[in-house]
Amino acid sequence: MSERGRPRTFDRTAALRRAMELFWVKGYEGTSIAELTTAMGINSPSLYAAFGSKEALFLEATEYYTQAEGTEIWAALEKAPTACQAIENFLRQTAKAYSQTDRPQGCLITLGALHQDSTSSAICADLRRRRAENQVALQERLERGVTDGELPAGFDCRAAAIFFATVQHGMSIQARDGASCSALMATVAGAMAAWRTMAGADKT
Repeated sequence: MSERGRPRTFDRTAALRRAMELFWVKGYEGTSIAELTTAMGINSPSLYAAFGSKEALFLEATEYYTQAEGTEIWAALEKAPTACQAIENFLRQTAKAYSQTDRPQGCLITLGALHQDSTSSAICADLRRRRAENQVALQERLERGVTDGELPAGFDCRAAAIFFATVQHGMSIQARDGASCSALMATVAGAMAAWRTMAGADKT
């Protein structure tokens, strides 16, 4: 039988990863369909057939990123025996992950799209949700430190979570601008000095 008209087959996961990496480098607005099809090794009809739209592809790419990249950052937060060590390990793993040279630097969730006036509201909302969930994860780990008696009862877990999430976002921008791992580790040291002020010297 003739093969004519049969849809082109391709490795969907591999194509999705290549799309993710391109979005990671260039952001949603900076990435064209032509660049996506070239990177993914497919034509535009195949892209639309498999993923629906550029917006849907980006949303799926960010979910793939969440599952496949930077998992050691959040594992470090959960595995540490104390809140202090959890925050330090979280930031140190961030510095290592964001400055790797075998993949784009920084964080797709931070850098993928920022301005709703020029980007799909669904994409901006999705990235805001993911950033908020990350902040909640930090807050919950700090709250566990309060429950365990490591941190004082009056410790402002929400404010501290916002602070350390902001530090992480800043590290993403610095990494994208070319900061080395050692430079990012200096930021970690500064953030942990702030921790000692927040928690009290006798709580570190």
